[in-house]
Amino acid sequence: MPPLALLPRGRREGFLVVDFGGGDEIRFERLGRAGVVTLTRPKALNAVTHNMVKALGKALDAWEQDQGVGVVVVKAEGRAFSAGGDILHIYEAGRAGRPPVDFFADEYRLNARIARFKKPYVALIDGIVMGGGVGISFHGSHRVLTENAQFAMPEVGIGFFPDVGASHLLPDLGGAFGMYLGLTGNRIRYGDALWSGLATHTIKAEDQAGLLDELATSGDANAELRDFFVPAKRETERQDLDAIARHFSQSSLAGIIDSLERAGADDAFAAKTLATLKTRSPTSLNVAWRQISTGSTLSMDECMKMEFRILNRMLAGHDFYEGIRAAIIDKGSKPEWRPATLDEVSAADIDAYFAPLGDKELAL
Repeated sequence: MPPLALLPRGRREGFLVVDFGGGDEIRFERLGRAGVVTLTRPKALNAVTHNMVKALGKALDAWEQDQGVGVVVVKAEGRAFSAGGDILHIYEAGRAGRPPVDFFADEYRLNARIARFKKPYVALIDGIVMGGGVGISFHGSHRVLTENAQFAMPEVGIGFFPDVGASHLLPDLGGAFGMYLGLTGNRIRYGDALWSGLATHTIKAEDQAGLLDELATSGDANAELRDFFVPAKRETERQDLDAIARHFSQSSLAGIIDSLERAGADDAFAAKTLATLKTRSPTSLNVAWRQISTGSTLSMDECMKMEFRILNRMLAGHDFYEGIRAAIIDKGSKPEWRPATLDEVSAADIDAYFAPLGDKELAL
């Protein structure tokens, strides 16, 4: 007899619907050998909520033990895989004096859980994937992007930092590409994701249903993805890749800024990139540079503990709330960062973000 959580609550075109919670925000189904997870908040671009995090964790616990499940597939309804976390809720809770630390703790535990999941974990990404959406997809064994996919970690633009395991994910990208993505927050498409190593496979959007059917039949993710794989060309030009490697491999944030400035206004790539960085929170840039640099020598679990330390300080600070105000509450207004310039950020300021939390450390 299957575990209680796997008993059906209904059927849908061959799918066996199972209940791990999450209400109408996330759906869990069995299709043959596949455990299928669908994010079902398309109007909110599938922003990740606490309910979704807790339900997905329960599903992974059950499916890892279930011998009938050979592969887990995570997909989404609508035009976005997931545009991140539910930042408006985070803003309102923080402003009310109740910053949602528990949500982030559970989210970070889930990110670490996915990274050590013992079965194939296939994320089917057809649309925007950012922030919290990255956390529930890119730590799995198979990251599958279609031609509609766009990846970004844009947190420095709202006074936050690239979290959900970005400190483990981004350092592994060659040519300082991860540092570039973390500091600029720029979007990339599926070709860049494949060639940088973020994606493991690229397929045609029209083949998603067929791939799911084959995975459900065989449970063999490697074999089925080989059959459906369609190569994607890298979108970023070679000269820009060389420039990224040159500028973003510097040994400090100040070194990156100086390198871009020395390239001169006639260098279109350097000028555009420098202009982007100057709009970002100076504190966030410093924190992101240090966390990505440090993450290169840490395990996934160690990265999540580091990020939880940073998170607690961010939720108690100014720039995160100011960034959300400017981007979401008063749409299009200019954020007023504190400190306002890179020169005003001290090493001691940044050290404080990484300091131990004592008995409040993240337990994994």
